Amino acid sequence: MSHTDQARFTHMKDGTQEDWAIIAKDFSAYARQLPARILSHLRLLDGDFGGFPVDRLTHSLQTATRAYRDGRDEEYVVCALLHDIGDTLASYNHPDIAAAILKPFVSDENLWMVEKHGIFQGYYFFHHLGMDRHLRDTFADHPQYRRTIEFCAKYDAAAFDPHYESLPLSVFEPMLERVFAQPKNSIYKAAIEQNSAKVQA
Repeated sequence: MSHTDQARFTHMKDGTQEDWAIIAKDFSAYARQLPARILSHLRLLDGDFGGFPVDRLTHSLQTATRAYRDGRDEEYVVCALLHDIGDTLASYNHPDIAAAILKPFVSDENLWMVEKHGIFQGYYFFHHLGMDRHLRDTFADHPQYRRTIEFCAKYDAAAFDPHYESLPLSVFEPMLERVFAQPKNSIYKAAIEQNSAKVQA
């Protein structure tokens, strides 16, 4: 990259429209590579068992496969695939990482489900750790309460079977690319759409 392809400011207060046009152009190309970066990070879960009967990638694929075979839509399936992607960097709050990655691209309903699944999943094991397994009931009045219970019961909690035949990651790659193609909820959404229109013109 030549110097002419880079912004020239050393403090953001000095940035010009030309500087930000350069940055916006570069960002568009970088954003298109987001699905590939997510897949690379998801592959870090391969071989990471953490004491579980299956490794974390297998668990993720199994959760997504179960949701897919149950007829869930692509966005839901992608949420199922990525729900534990935060395990590597956020051992104490992994659902928050998955939710942060998904937030610009998914519905409020799916976002809430992913963000809270750790608490809801706790129903199955919190009591073995001296914790309150009914902590999820704090959200009993929330519109997504039943939906998140269902996600955990049917897909997440059931996805630790070493003999289950999950679909390979390659099956889910096109779904992930479509879900992450364009943000639905982002402060940059208008700017991205405006920049895309200029490129197409």
